[in-house]
Amino acid sequence: MNQTHTGQPSAIPFASRGPVLDRFRELFNNMSGSETGPLSDVYHADIQFTDPFTSVTGITALEQYFSGAYANVIECRFEFFDTVADDDNVCLTWKMDLRHKRIRRGELIQVDGISRLRLQDDRIIVHRDYFDAGQLLYENLPVLGSAVRWLRKHAA
Repeated sequence: MNQTHTGQPSAIPFASRGPVLDRFRELFNNMSGSETGPLSDVYHADIQFTDPFTSVTGITALEQYFSGAYANVIECRFEFFDTVADDDNVCLTWKMDLRHKRIRRGELIQVDGISRLRLQDDRIIVHRDYFDAGQLLYENLPVLGSAVRWLRKHAA
C-alpha cells in the first residue's frame, strides 16, 4: 500500500483504476469470433493470463488464445458485479452469457466467475480467471454432460 504523510497505509484511489477497468469490461463485451479487439489498450505487453484451460504469457500469445477461444462463439456477453481492489490488485465478479456453435447446439449457457487482475502502467499485467469449467463445458457436452450433471446432483 502507499504511505500517507502520516506513515499510515492508504489504498490507491479507485478512480485511478477506473479507465483500465472500463476498457477491460468493454473489451470483453465486444469480442467476437472475428475480432479480439484492442488487447494492447487493456493488457501489458508481458501479460500473464491463466484460466482453467490454459496459461499464456505475452500479448501475442493472448491474442492467439482469444482468437481460437472465440472462433465458434455466436454471442458472448458479460455482466460485471462486485469490484474489490487493494493497491494494484483488482477482483471482479461476473456472469457470462454464452452461445457457442459447438456447445449445446448454440443454446444459451451461463457461467459465473471471478477475474483477478494485477495492474501495472495503466494496463493489466496479470489476469487470472476462476470459473467452473464443468459449468462452461463439461456439463454441456453430449453424453459427458449428462454424467457430470448426475454426479453434481448426487455428490451433495
